Amino acid sequence: MLDLSALLAFAHRLADAAALETIPLFRAALEIDNKFGEGKFDPVTHADRNAEAAIRTLITQEFPDHGILGEEFDEKPPAGSGDSFCWVIDPIDGTRAFISGMPSWGTLIALSQNGIPVLGIMDQPYVGERFCAMRGGTALHLRAGKKTPIITRACPTLEQATVATTAPELLISPGASAAWGEISTSAHLVRYGGDCYNYALLAAGFVDIVIEEGLKPYDIQALIPIVEQAGGIVTNWQGGPAHEGGQILACGDTRLHASIVSRLS
Repeated sequence: MLDLSALLAFAHRLADAAALETIPLFRAALEIDNKFGEGKFDPVTHADRNAEAAIRTLITQEFPDHGILGEEFDEKPPAGSGDSFCWVIDPIDGTRAFISGMPSWGTLIALSQNGIPVLGIMDQPYVGERFCAMRGGTALHLRAGKKTPIITRACPTLEQATVATTAPELLISPGASAAWGEISTSAHLVRYGGDCYNYALLAAGFVDIVIEEGLKPYDIQALIPIVEQAGGIVTNWQGGPAHEGGQILACGDTRLHASIVSRLS
């Protein structure tokens, strides 16, 4: 029988190990590489690589049959037969914020079972807060030794909503810019930046809608259990599953979800 509580406790160990690598390099002089070389800018640092390496080492020691999908290194497929388990990790979601000294980045750790995330952690070690949830459990905010249950807030209409996206220029698919313009104009409040923090704050009842495009599985899988166990919903723009990434819509109030899907699809 799958012991999600024990696996979530292990995920907390992974987040702690990553923090030992990221915190010493945050707001420090460090070398920044560009994954794309010339043209587009997609930064990566030693902090990204060192944190993911630390996470991978612990997983390999404790669960050698589990797969690992991370941003910085090659995928390790699951071994054995039966249920397939894979750790899906982004050591620093928001590297642009990290290299700019802004504490809006986070470490994302998910465990998927047969491709579906069953637990997730979003950790911001500089601020000292962590969000987590597992399937069938309560979404939690952890800070200074205190665990606080979190829930999304009621927001049935767009006109009442706080809407967030990391950067509107990343919404590049046909019709996306126009749809974002309509949504952002109608919303009560719009916030930019935030990366993974937007989803955590949606789960905690401070944001109502998050709209993103071009996400990878490691950008979103850890956040899905947190939002869902807090009472929200995460889908693609057509209302389908979100765990493979791509175009992502998260809503804190499920009543709001259908109307936003109709504007995006």
